[in-house]
Parts: sequence; C-alpha cells; structure tokens
Amino acid sequence: MEDTAATSDCKVCACLSRDYPVSFAIFALARNNRARVAQMLSEIGLFPGQEVILMKLAEKDGEPQKAICESIGLDHSTVAKSLLRLERGGLIARQKCREDARISKVYLTDKGRQVTHAIANIWSELEHETCAELTPAEREQLVALAEKILAREDRVPG
Repeated sequence: MEDTAATSDCKVCACLSRDYPVSFAIFALARNNRARVAQMLSEIGLFPGQEVILMKLAEKDGEPQKAICESIGLDHSTVAKSLLRLERGGLIARQKCREDARISKVYLTDKGRQVTHAIANIWSELEHETCAELTPAEREQLVALAEKILAREDRVPG
C-alpha cells in the first residue's frame, strides 16, 4: 500500500496522475492490488497468475493446456512455464489425451485441490480489504465502470 504513495510522489507519476487521472488511477489501483495479492500468494508458495490457473482447474478439471491458455487469455509459453512450476510443486499433473497424444490435459492433484481453498480465502480477504471503504453501491458502480471500459472492442483481451 505504501507503494502507491511512493508512486504518486514521483515527478513523472505526478505528471501522469495530473494529466491522465483516470488511466493513472487504474494503473495505481492495479499495481497496488497485484503487489498485495503477490504478497498473499507468496505465503502459500505461489506467484501471481498461478492461482488463476489452479482456480480454472478447480472449476473444470482435466482441461487441455490449449483451452487453459484461451480461457485465461495468456500465450502458450507463459502458461506452459506456469504449469511446469505447478507440476514441480505437486499441484497439478499433466496427462496425454487418449484420443490425441498431441494434447496434454491438466489435472489438479490432491495437494492442488487443498491449495485452491487457500486461494479462495486469499481472494476473499483481498476483496474485503479492497472494498472496506466502499459502500455496496460504490462497489457495484466500480464493477460496472470497469466492465464498461473493458467492453470496448479495441481493448487488449485478458
């Protein structure tokens, strides 16, 4: 949280926040949120982004690697690197598809399922921290505005 204050004290950042207040507010909020979730995830041995893959598998186990890439909007090499780390950590297992050996399906291990419960708790705590000063109406408004911005067709998917 101190990171945001330090960022806004920077002369370049002060210029950005003054000249581009909406974009800078989004940037600062995202940076702060990412730093906080990284800290929380590190306590359970994960890096940001790995939790998204694990939660995707908790939702639909046995997904082909390609489907995971498409569903979370990341390129194959990024996902492959994360899957390798998760596999080495004993959180997932990959198996070749019986029908097509070129396809690898990804499954949560028992350890991976346990970690998804911890991830859910982390995101719940993050949500609580993020929204602590917001009214329910402000929360709804924030989500609606973010969705409106993200709905533009020329935005980068993610």
